[in-house]
Amino acid sequence: MAKAKIRVVVVDDSALVRSLLTEIINRQQDMECVGAAADPLVAREMIRELNPDVITLDVEMPRMDGLEFLSRLMRLRPMPVVMVSTLTEQGAEITLRALEMGAIDFVAKPRIGVSGGLQELAGEIVDKIRTAATAHVRRREPVAPANATSVPSHTVIHHEKPAVALPRLSTEKIICIGASTGGTEAIREVLTPMPPDAPAIVITQHMPAGFTTSFANRLDSLCKIRVQEARNGERILPGHAYIAPGGHHLRLSRSGSNYVAVVEDTEPVNRHRPSVEVLFRSAAQVLGPNAIGIMLTGMGADGAAAMREMKDAGSYNYVQDEASCVVFGMPRMAIQHGAAHEVLPLTQITPAVLARLSATSTGVRHRI
Repeated sequence: MAKAKIRVVVVDDSALVRSLLTEIINRQQDMECVGAAADPLVAREMIRELNPDVITLDVEMPRMDGLEFLSRLMRLRPMPVVMVSTLTEQGAEITLRALEMGAIDFVAKPRIGVSGGLQELAGEIVDKIRTAATAHVRRREPVAPANATSVPSHTVIHHEKPAVALPRLSTEKIICIGASTGGTEAIREVLTPMPPDAPAIVITQHMPAGFTTSFANRLDSLCKIRVQEARNGERILPGHAYIAPGGHHLRLSRSGSNYVAVVEDTEPVNRHRPSVEVLFRSAAQVLGPNAIGIMLTGMGADGAAAMREMKDAGSYNYVQDEASCVVFGMPRMAIQHGAAHEVLPLTQITPAVLARLSATSTGVRHRI
């Protein structure tokens, strides 16, 4: 019996984009575009009638913008959504908000040369639709609108951070995090409970250039630690989190007694740049037992083999469990590689890490 095709509804106010996405989807043997809507009100009826597996959703549309429609959809009829965003600073901020509301992933369409640009992105688009079709979608409560305060949505509020406290945690450690699909919200869940004296944190989240600046700024406004894009040659400090810039790998190196960030635009690894494999392998080679590994939600196997290398070098590793993942791909592969010491729900990862760090700093041994 033939496997059922992934049924997709395209929602975009541009007739050109609707036509291009429809053609790209229908070229695939395992999916079909069952409908294309010019605005959310038409899309609402299509979804009700056609019951698609995935929708692609533009942000800026007439009669109801994409974020408002997404908010209603995730509250009333949760389903996998792939956002189609413009590659601009404002587009990045809106996209991150869509992910916060429950969108599975996004595609950054070019501002000019849309026809050729979307064709170049065809492989990425259909891969993300396939991933979305397998994702665990949860009902979301409404998120307060970005203009709920008098501060413009594009303004980043840098809250005063407490000074780094005297080391009660084991601050010679460095926490290394890898994530992909669903990772932006998973990373927020891990970082926001971190105290200001937490060890340094280095992060690779699969994300294109132009989006990681907004991602880092958003996290910095929410966290007690400092969060920023990593800069080449920068010293890695406790109380800070460093995110691999989109389109660049991040790895760790040693400079005297200090750890430093190396940011480079070398070839993609496992089809990704940044790649979790690059960060985790450097952690195995440079940090050894001073590393703590965390593998979060994501499709594929990027970082799984290198996480096992981290374990073999003395790292202690946490992997997100299937029930709390949006996509249980990268965590599953890490487990299959024997890289995990503990497999935990997302909400339990940070408490477990902090308990281990606290025990390490006071000389209490953890059983492995």
